[in-house]
Amino acid sequence: MPMTERFSFSAYSLEGFYDEMFDESGELREGYGYLKRAFENLSAGDLANRHLAAERAMLAMGITFNVYSEGQGTERTMPFDIVPRILTGSEWKHLERGLVQRTEALNLFLQDIYNDQKILKDKVIPREVIESSKSFLRPCLGLTPPGGIWCHITGTDLIRADNGEMLVLEDNLRCPSGVSYMLENRELSKQLFPEVLARTGVQPVSDYPARLLSMLERLSVRPEPTVAVLTPGIYNSAYFEHSYLAQQMGVELVDSRDLVVDDGYVKMRTTRGFEVVDVIYRRIDDTFLDPQAFNPDSLLGIPGIFEVYRKGRVALANAPGTGVADDKVVYAYVPQMIRYYLGQDPVIGNVPTYICGEAEDRKYVLDHIDELVVKEANEAGGYGMMIGPKATRREHALFRRRIKDNPRNYIAQPTISLSRVPCFFNEGAEGRHVDFRPYILYGDRIHVIPGGLTRVALRKGSLVVNSSQGGGGKDTWVLY
Repeated sequence: MPMTERFSFSAYSLEGFYDEMFDESGELREGYGYLKRAFENLSAGDLANRHLAAERAMLAMGITFNVYSEGQGTERTMPFDIVPRILTGSEWKHLERGLVQRTEALNLFLQDIYNDQKILKDKVIPREVIESSKSFLRPCLGLTPPGGIWCHITGTDLIRADNGEMLVLEDNLRCPSGVSYMLENRELSKQLFPEVLARTGVQPVSDYPARLLSMLERLSVRPEPTVAVLTPGIYNSAYFEHSYLAQQMGVELVDSRDLVVDDGYVKMRTTRGFEVVDVIYRRIDDTFLDPQAFNPDSLLGIPGIFEVYRKGRVALANAPGTGVADDKVVYAYVPQMIRYYLGQDPVIGNVPTYICGEAEDRKYVLDHIDELVVKEANEAGGYGMMIGPKATRREHALFRRRIKDNPRNYIAQPTISLSRVPCFFNEGAEGRHVDFRPYILYGDRIHVIPGGLTRVALRKGSLVVNSSQGGGGKDTWVLY
């Protein structure tokens, strides 16, 4: 497209996929009208300059992540596409209701399996599924966190299927990441298209840090508590986010070298000496928190912190033990959890899932592996996954062998195309596949932030949206 010409969506092709902006007949969906007119009032060159300005702003702000698979680790900026994804107010209310329901059920599940284990005794979930999970932490048995809340911060991954229905792809309760990109993507939208944002009637997300801090402070029994964000360190892929959230909340960013257990409390080294820490927002996986309680080889944790936590002298968010709910085999049973604990049907369904640990499901997966997406139970970030229709016969054979050797460690799901959203390229608008991660805070009540991170597979034809696998992000506009 010549840079001096007005930008146009006229040549945009749906290519048979569900599109977030246009319906199957090419008509504009609700909420996108003013955005489309605004884009088409600008030249392709003007939009290209704004896109470049967004990339430079992200670099200047240090919005980066590390990719471990590339040698020693490569630091990159998070790619940002300037065309936002829009959700109507009515659809958001439906999603909000479903996310509140799911979060409540998952929290009740965590409290139950570490205490009375009624759901296991009633055989709603097979006991061996839980007890064989790598993330089921026996030291947490008998534990009840402050207020009975385990999952203070949740990121639930949603996708839209071919029929337009939103489905839950996976749950993230340990250390859900990406919220800093949600916040910074919105700041970029404000800079690039302030009038469009204002005229479209978009709900704000900027109060997230304040809401997060308020929720964390409520976990302490002391007034005016000291709150800290615990990071694995500067080489972690999400270190930018850890430092960003600490700065936004006005609290200390610490790693294991800054904290020590002393006289029955967790204390932080400061220029004034040791100071008691009341609440820790931990961005370290469960098993690395305390080498005395969990993984003895961990160099990232604080020896003795778990015992202090058990005695109620420090609060941890999220609570240790939440990782069992991130297990992709456990995910398959969340609809049963909702019915068991709440007596309700799920508002948002799961993607249909085959559990390779069950003989009948395993046989189907082995026979149809070229049609399915196969995932390891405890991997994330697009790793440990095979997309059957795009994989080679050699990869099919490899995953068949892995499933046979360790069936408990795998699930499989139908290959779902994922919906698409137009993305800006110099040649014009092209559709790319997206998913969606909204963020949920659980304090005195469950609050779903009216926005989230739309991750986009920027490689043409790709279904993998993870930033470590070539994906990027879009701002998500939730309308009033």
